[in-house]
Amino acid sequence: MLAEKDETALKELMALYSDELLRTAYLLVKDRQVAEEAVMDSFLQAYNKIHQLKEPDKLRGWLLRIVVNRCRMRMRTWNWRRLLPFAEVEMEETERSPEDLLLTEWRNEQLSAAIHRLDYRYREVITLYYYNGFSVLEIAEHVKSNENTVKARLSRGRTKLKQMLQEGDGDENEARAGAGVY
Repeated sequence: MLAEKDETALKELMALYSDELLRTAYLLVKDRQVAEEAVMDSFLQAYNKIHQLKEPDKLRGWLLRIVVNRCRMRMRTWNWRRLLPFAEVEMEETERSPEDLLLTEWRNEQLSAAIHRLDYRYREVITLYYYNGFSVLEIAEHVKSNENTVKARLSRGRTKLKQMLQEGDGDENEARAGAGVY
C-alpha cells in the first residue's frame, strides 16, 4: 500500500514503528525534540523513496537505517550542547509498587545518562544491538563496517558503561553512608 503512496498506509507505518524509532533516535542524539524531528524526517523520506525498498520484509531495518543516518547527519552538522534539559523518553509501565517504579526509573535514568556520555560510535552500536535487537552482522551493514569492528565497539561500549555505572554506584553508596553519621 505504501508503494502506491497511500497516506493511510503511512499513518499505519508511523503507528507501528514510531515508538521504536523515537527511542533509537533519542538514545543517539540525546535530545527529545531533535529525535522527534529525525523520526518525522525519516518517515517523510521513507514515504518519498519507498520504491527503493527492494525487500518489503526488511521494512523495519530500512526505517531504522534511515533514522540512524538522519541522526548521524545531525550529529555532524551541529555541535550538540545541551541548551535546555532534555526530556526523558516515556515507556509504558505495568502495575508495580511505587518503590519498584521509583527504583526502575532511577536505574533507567542512570543507564540513559551513561549511554549519553558514550562516544557516538559506541552509543550507536549499543542502541542498535540492545534496544533494537539487531545482530552484529546487521549493525555492520548499517554502519558500513566489518563485524569485528562492531564486536569491538560493543565490547568497549559495555566496558565503558559498566565503569560509568559502577562509579555512579560508588557516589550513591558514599552519600548513603555519610547521611547517618553526625
